[in-house]
Amino acid sequence: MKNLLLTAIIAALFVACNTGTKNENKMEANKEIEKQANEFVPFALTTDFNVLTAKEKQILPLLLEASELIDDLYWMQAYGNKDSLLAGNYDGFTKKFILINYGPWERLNDNQPFITGFGEKPAGARFYPADMTKEEFEAWADSSKTSPYTVIRRNENKQLVSVPYHKEYAEKVEKIASLISQAAALADEPGFKNYLEKRAKALLSDEYYESDVAWMEMKNSTLDFVVGPIESYEDQLFGYKTSYEAYILVKDIEWSKKLERFAVLLPELQKNLPCTQEYKNETPGIDSDMNVYDAIYYAGDCNAGSKTIAINLPNDERVRADKGSRKLQLKNSMQAKFEKIVVPIADLLIAEDQRQYIKFDAFFENTMFHEVAHGLGLGNTVNKTSTVREALKDSYTSIEEGKADILGLWCVYQLNQMGELGQKEMMENYVTFMAGIFRSVRFGAASAHGKANMMRFNFFQDFGAFERDSISGTYRVNFEKMQEAMLISSGLILKIQGDGDYTTATKLIQEQGIIRPELQSDLDRIAQAGIPRDIVFEQGVWKW
Repeated sequence: MKNLLLTAIIAALFVACNTGTKNENKMEANKEIEKQANEFVPFALTTDFNVLTAKEKQILPLLLEASELIDDLYWMQAYGNKDSLLAGNYDGFTKKFILINYGPWERLNDNQPFITGFGEKPAGARFYPADMTKEEFEAWADSSKTSPYTVIRRNENKQLVSVPYHKEYAEKVEKIASLISQAAALADEPGFKNYLEKRAKALLSDEYYESDVAWMEMKNSTLDFVVGPIESYEDQLFGYKTSYEAYILVKDIEWSKKLERFAVLLPELQKNLPCTQEYKNETPGIDSDMNVYDAIYYAGDCNAGSKTIAINLPNDERVRADKGSRKLQLKNSMQAKFEKIVVPIADLLIAEDQRQYIKFDAFFENTMFHEVAHGLGLGNTVNKTSTVREALKDSYTSIEEGKADILGLWCVYQLNQMGELGQKEMMENYVTFMAGIFRSVRFGAASAHGKANMMRFNFFQDFGAFERDSISGTYRVNFEKMQEAMLISSGLILKIQGDGDYTTATKLIQEQGIIRPELQSDLDRIAQAGIPRDIVFEQGVWKW
């Protein structure tokens, strides 16, 4: 009896100790999630609503409701059932972090799970069956399997089938289209009305060409609404499938006027690209335009993890060839990131005598011409067998973002050489560019932008474009080497894209798209200094 009693006491003590250990581990995990969630600093999205007409103000609630449904669609693509996930027994910080990441995987930490019980994030998100292999997909003969607007499912015989978005997500898509049609009926600006009408129809058919053209031709509307399945970042298996997103935007007319003259210079920039003629043998559409906006709502893909601060659309190469593209700078979001993130990073990691070159105008120019650069180079491979996107597959987004980063800086350099930027001191752009790398590389290896920044940082460091002082731990830009590295790197990426060289692209990402120990130690210093990793929006409550 004594032995039984002693055994019971020991067992009870063991359970108590084990429970205590589990509780301690859970508390430590909760503290870490609280720290991670707090790395996203709140920023309220608003604007001067007095620039909108009475009808435009009536349209806003309809666009907001449509955007909220778009957000639900993105959840379905990226994770699945949002409500069941959020119904878990989580504290407020964990729920906040789930909402920031649109799931239990940390987007700015290589999609590592931050909630116990969740494994690795599927590379294909929910676009493909969980049990499908790359080999099975590639061997499958189906003309629509690589469409940006289909999901891959299995039928009752376990065979792969391709299902159009407008059928897979019919219930929500039909509601969204109805709301946009109602907004179109209220619109008093002809171009905006035409675009909304066509976009509503496009969502119901997944045929976006006409609505993309209508968006390109919409020149005079103060209110803008970017909506649809657009970017393919979420599909890290092949890079084919697009994700739903939406932006509600209000044009900053004064700032937009400053940019008007740059759009007409795109063919000249293409002509002067630092590569041989075969890699610039396309002409950008002459209808391209550049405008500045305040963002007042983000939904879906653009709101997941790191927040977009500029837009370059449409992605359809046919529209780009016929009409060009529109470059939208989101000034309020950009200003928030500059003030809350770039400046503090520069104060920590940039050589003290070069901090004078950290300027918002340079940050704005670098970001703006990043979007311009997306429209330069080739959309189709040199041999015309496919688009660059199709040829580079899952490596495309990282290579394309790398191109836009470095070629955007080249655009500033080239326009300065052409005398289009007044009395411009390029050192401002170079040093601000350097500080911007530290901001974006924190987006991590799961992000195309993060990988692009890692590749750029490592290439520039190896080239000697900047050097690190081992005593102060600060970086100093070498003007001549930075300029030379910019030209060489631009030519390299333009060639990879033009050749559709998937092997070289993949090798470049694997070898250069990594964070070396010294850089990691500096990123740790940024985190320890309490500098925000990114912003999180307070949005959707408008007053006018």
